[in-house]
Amino acid sequence: MLLLVDLDNTLIDRAAAFNAWSTDFVHLLGQPVSEAAWLIGADRDGYEARDSLARAVKERYSLDASVEDLVERLLFEHVDSMNIELATMQALTNARADGWRIAVVTNGSTSQQTLKIQTVGLEPYVDAVVISESVGVKKPDTEIFRIAARQLGLGLTGGWMVGDHPVADIAGGQAAGLETGWVSRGKEWPVEIPLPTLASETAAEIINAIVRQNVKVS
Repeated sequence: MLLLVDLDNTLIDRAAAFNAWSTDFVHLLGQPVSEAAWLIGADRDGYEARDSLARAVKERYSLDASVEDLVERLLFEHVDSMNIELATMQALTNARADGWRIAVVTNGSTSQQTLKIQTVGLEPYVDAVVISESVGVKKPDTEIFRIAARQLGLGLTGGWMVGDHPVADIAGGQAAGLETGWVSRGKEWPVEIPLPTLASETAAEIINAIVRQNVKVS
C-alpha cells in the first residue's frame, strides 16, 4: 500500500519556522517588525524562487550582501527551528505498522530538503525520500509520483498523496491516479480544483483517517 507525503507544511511546519526567522531577520536589519509581513508574503509559502526572493530582499533593504549569500540565508537559516510533532511521528508509525509503504515527495533543493529531514529526525519514519532537484522533475508533474512508487517497489493504483498545496500535491496526485488527502492548515479549498478525497487540518489526522479506513482504489 502506497502512501506519498509532502514535507513542507505537511509533515513539518515550514511556515512557522520561516515566519519566526523573518521577524528576526528584519529586526537585525533595523527594520520595523511589520516588515516581516512583507518578507513572508514575498516568500509565497516557499514557492517563490530563492534567487528571485533574494534579489527582492537585496533591493528593498539596499543590502551589500550578494544575491548568492542571501539565497543561502533564505535556504538554511530557518531550518534549525523546524520540528516534527509527536502526533505526526505516531501517525507515520501506525501507517507502516498497518502495511503502508511511505515516501516523502517534496519539491526543492536536495541540500535544503535533506537537511530538513535530518534536522527533524524523519528518516526512521519513512521508507524513501524523493526530492525534485535530485530526480529532475517536480510536483505537480505526475512523473515524480511514479518515481516515488518505483522506489518503493509499488504501483500507483490504490495509493495516496497527502499534502498542503492544492495544485502541487492534490491536483498533481489526482492526475497521477492517486487518492488525495489535503492538509488544509485552516484554509479554504480553491473552488476551481476538484475536491480531494479527504481533508483535515493536519497530516496526522489525514494519515490516521487513511489507516483507519484502509481505503483502496479498486
